[in-house]
Amino acid sequence: MFAGFLKDQRHVNGVDIAYRIGGSGPGLLLLHGHPQTHVIWHKVAEQLAEHFTVIAADLRGYGDSSKPPASDHHTHYSKREMAKDSVELMKALGFEQFSVLAHDRGARVAHRLALDHPAAVQRMVLLDIAPTLSMYAQTNEAFARAYWHWFFLIRPAPLPETLIEADPDAYLRSVMGSRSAGLKPFTADAFGEYLRCLQLQGTARGICEDYRASASIDLEHDRADIQAGKYLHLPLLVLWGAEGTVGRCFEPLKEWQHVATDVRGKALPAGHYIAEEIPELLLAEVLGFLR
Repeated sequence: MFAGFLKDQRHVNGVDIAYRIGGSGPGLLLLHGHPQTHVIWHKVAEQLAEHFTVIAADLRGYGDSSKPPASDHHTHYSKREMAKDSVELMKALGFEQFSVLAHDRGARVAHRLALDHPAAVQRMVLLDIAPTLSMYAQTNEAFARAYWHWFFLIRPAPLPETLIEADPDAYLRSVMGSRSAGLKPFTADAFGEYLRCLQLQGTARGICEDYRASASIDLEHDRADIQAGKYLHLPLLVLWGAEGTVGRCFEPLKEWQHVATDVRGKALPAGHYIAEEIPELLLAEVLGFLR
């Protein structure tokens, strides 16, 4: 995996962010989702590196990045802080401006990144999400059943952390294996990395705090932006899985059009884990848009 890439860490925004870097050309930041790491990009990173300097980073709380303690109002895991991690990492690597390809939780970080640092992000691709505020506001039974972890992980500590730490393998298989494609998209090496990192001290806390922030302080930030008339103005591509929950329960393109002025998108023949289910199709969409 990641042939030709260097694995490293940088201390930015008070935390250590682990990442891999490879290729040459304009900067492209890759951000992963839950309960995974930057390894989700292993099927597309080398091809992207033929056109870009690719930086695949672990979010704080995940992978080999720092896992700060919990804080009042979950501020340490707000998407605002995670976005600041990303922009400072890219600056430290020499990129004042860059594009972003992000999935799931990382796509929520990317949304905040483009809002808080509009001069930094040139183009952005978001995979299989609708805006966080609209998803919570429109929660129905079908969504709650499919995304049960959204409501489990925000329970007060230490209950969710204790249950995850008791059997990380069972948690990983339950969350990832219950999607439309089951566990088929994940190679043994990739799954092994996800499990290794989930077993690291502090990861369960980091995951729960990420979700608790999304159900509290992140919503406050999102509401404030809407009230202030603050929108995304960069070119935005949103892609979602035709077989996934987001596409079934929401209208992703319509929801992004409520908060962005230059957005296009469509469903792809996949479930939630697009980069690992249909890497070739994703590459065609991403390269056509970002280049």
